[in-house]
Amino acid sequence: MPAPAWLIPALKAVLPHVSDIVSAARPVFTKKKVQAPGADGSLVSQQIAELQSAAAQNAGHIQELAEQLQRTVAALEQAAALAEARLRRVLVFCGIAVGLAGVSFVVAVIAILG
Repeated sequence: MPAPAWLIPALKAVLPHVSDIVSAARPVFTKKKVQAPGADGSLVSQQIAELQSAAAQNAGHIQELAEQLQRTVAALEQAAALAEARLRRVLVFCGIAVGLAGVSFVVAVIAILG
C-alpha cells in the first residue's frame, strides 16, 4: 500500500530536526552532589539559573517548531489542493470516456441492426 501523499512532505519537514529535538530533550541540568549543609545555596541558585536558561531556550524552540508546523501545514494544504484538481481532471476524463463508450455502443448497435 503506498504512503499517503501528505506523509512525505511532513517527514521531509520533521526529520532534519529530530537530532535537535533529541539533544534538547536530554537532561542538561546540574546534578545535586553530596555537599556540606551550608553549600546548598549556590547549587540552588545555579539550578535556578539553568532552569531559566532552559525555559528561554524552550520558548525559542517552540517558536521555531510552530513556524515549521505552519510551513508544513501550508505545504500539505497546497498538496491537497493540487491532488483535488488532479482528481477533478481525472473525473472529467472518465466522464468523457464513458460518454464516448456509450456513443460507440449506440453506433455499433445501429451498424449491426441496420
